[in-house]
Amino acid sequence: MSTLPPATAPIYIGLMSGTSLDGLDGVLADFTPQPSGAALRVLAHVHRPLPPSLRAELLALNHSGADELHRAALAANALSVLEAEVVQALLAQADLPAAAVRAIGAHGQTLRHQPGLHDGRGYTLQLHNGALLAELTGIDVVCDFRTRDVAAGGQGAPLVCAFHQALFAQPGRDVAVLNLGGQSNLTLLRATGGVTGFDCGPANALLDGWCERHLGQPFDTEGRWATGGRVDGALLGELLSDPFFARRPPKSTGRDDFNLAWLSARLAALPAASAPRDVQATLAAFVARTVADALRREAPDTRELLVAGGGAFNLDLLQRLRQELPGVTVLTTDARGLDVNQVEATAFAWLAQAFIERRPGNRVEVTGARGPRVLGALHPA
Repeated sequence: MSTLPPATAPIYIGLMSGTSLDGLDGVLADFTPQPSGAALRVLAHVHRPLPPSLRAELLALNHSGADELHRAALAANALSVLEAEVVQALLAQADLPAAAVRAIGAHGQTLRHQPGLHDGRGYTLQLHNGALLAELTGIDVVCDFRTRDVAAGGQGAPLVCAFHQALFAQPGRDVAVLNLGGQSNLTLLRATGGVTGFDCGPANALLDGWCERHLGQPFDTEGRWATGGRVDGALLGELLSDPFFARRPPKSTGRDDFNLAWLSARLAALPAASAPRDVQATLAAFVARTVADALRREAPDTRELLVAGGGAFNLDLLQRLRQELPGVTVLTTDARGLDVNQVEATAFAWLAQAFIERRPGNRVEVTGARGPRVLGALHPA
């Protein structure tokens, strides 16, 4: 039986649905400083897969289509209903009432991410109905985290770097944190106390999509299919030739840039077709190479790489990272006290706390924004 925390206890819920569309993760996080010095306790964690119909609709909404405003509104409702179910499951798991939670930090589902484009300002769009989530849970909801940074001239991503710094920085040592979600992004924690970060390129969005197309499975379990394939050097070179990889940070990306249509165009440019399993192996090599190249270029003194996200379960991909980075110890964040499935959701609980306390949530060194900004929009309960 849990003891009801004081009304001022900094307890927050974080909800995250990433671009891999593999499901919704929720955490109940207590940010009360502990006698041990720890600044975080995860009181509960819940994962729910996206219903197949909702997943298909969210994937379809990444592209223009008929009646998409109406469809997007209904998908936002459905996602928020699922989020409310996760919130109730978190509270039940921790045996806490809704009144114990100061706020929910809900990322929503990214459908388009195009900062700086079109009119010089661009936009980022995370599908969500924060008002409905507040109505269903009776808890204040903070959402729409990325748009303020984009409005200030930033990339709006990655936003987890300040949280990574608070949790994983080691004074006097360069440490990198890699999130392997739909896309891959790096946080570089400097020995001097500084922090930078950026998106490296695609990760599970391509690996899972290719696996689903050819095996009918949502992902390649532990990377076993890729392990038995042969890396196609010509295809790897074609993939690496995309201009995104030559750009210096700040930079971010998403399904707008890297998707199965992008992959199909690269395959079509080659004189000979590769076997599907060889393509999967090449995609895994491609993800590992883009991460390793970025780390070597931007933080060559790094000796520890902490991996989080769904890709942390891909043993083939982790092995390829170790081969690419022989002088770097590659670990999962579990080794530093936070489950790989909980990192991003906890980061958005942390960002909700930053909003409530009126603290900036972005790092200008990461996103390129004109200055620190308080991120998010509030839907009171």
